[in-house]
Amino acid sequence: MNAAPPGRTPPEQPLPPWRRAVLKVGSNLLAADGGGLTPRYAGALAAFVAAGHAEGRQVVLVSSGAVAAGRALLRERQPAAGDLAARQALAALGQAPMIALWQSLSARPVAQVLLSHDDLRNRRRYLNARNTLRGLLALDALPVVNENDTVAVDELKLGDNDNLAAIVAALVDADLLLIASDVDALYGADPRRDPAARPVALVEALTPEVLAMAGGSGSAAGTGGMRTKLEAAAKASAAGIPTALFGGRDADTLAALARGQLRGTLVRAPGNRMQARKYWLRHAPAAGRIEVDAGAARALAGGRASLLPGGIVAAHREFHRGDLVEIVDGAARAVARGLCQYGAAEVRRLAGRHSREIAAILGYSHGAEVVHRDDLATVRDAAETVAEETPA
Repeated sequence: MNAAPPGRTPPEQPLPPWRRAVLKVGSNLLAADGGGLTPRYAGALAAFVAAGHAEGRQVVLVSSGAVAAGRALLRERQPAAGDLAARQALAALGQAPMIALWQSLSARPVAQVLLSHDDLRNRRRYLNARNTLRGLLALDALPVVNENDTVAVDELKLGDNDNLAAIVAALVDADLLLIASDVDALYGADPRRDPAARPVALVEALTPEVLAMAGGSGSAAGTGGMRTKLEAAAKASAAGIPTALFGGRDADTLAALARGQLRGTLVRAPGNRMQARKYWLRHAPAAGRIEVDAGAARALAGGRASLLPGGIVAAHREFHRGDLVEIVDGAARAVARGLCQYGAAEVRRLAGRHSREIAAILGYSHGAEVVHRDDLATVRDAAETVAEETPA
């Protein structure tokens, strides 16, 4: 399912509304056949990103292509197939030209962010990556994320950047995951073998039957196929993020995308991103408790405030940076729950102090907020979720 059969263009449908998206670009859109990187298709994708930015939208790019770029630099010394160490070396060689390509196509500064799955499994490193990406977006830069293939082992295998893109979408609280490749849509059967195969415009749920429609990688440049894209869509869906799969080689498809129309496959997500996140915050076990004063309790109850050090009275039980904590008022009534940027010992030292004093007190700072509003669910949120789950 890696070819676009003539005469079988997927019908247009509206994209879900979005303000922040993750766009994954596959190697087959960046690497020329047997050669290095080319702006042939990347230029139109960069124009889509720029158009979104002009409308006040944010895009995080997850880009493949480093290994293909590295291979092109060593035409006369190609590594043996399956040589992992050599493949990692190719990734290291190709990172610079891959970033240079995107910078040449962007009027904004481009920032490289290399991640591995270990970075995303470790809660502290996860928060560091999250804060870095948030900071880059706040600075109006274009983050270009890639897997750290120079040290990865398992992550360098099939489906690495498709699945990484889904993880990054959840990491940055994206509204939409966009996956661009040489595949124009999911088909009911392999269109290369079945002339009657037709594109699937909408997937309501990723059932075993839907997954059975997918195949593997169709070229030497790419490491994934339609199945890894559906696996990525499943990860995004679990976080309440819909996924759009489309062909990145067709100018009309990209022009439609800029108009908010998708020519490809839309994988819906149950509920929405915020509902899924608040559901998790409400149900996951809390590691500790933070007591706040009346002013902070009122501010947090409004659902638009972060928890700052000045409103904190005490920290109960031991917890670490990145742990989920319950926030209570002086009568021990629950006000909110959220992910804490500081450990219990640090919170105790910061209690009642101003945010600008954090670095002086601790010798470092993870940010002005102890719990950022994006990582917080109020009691009101919980009540709304209960109402949504209760049958009429």
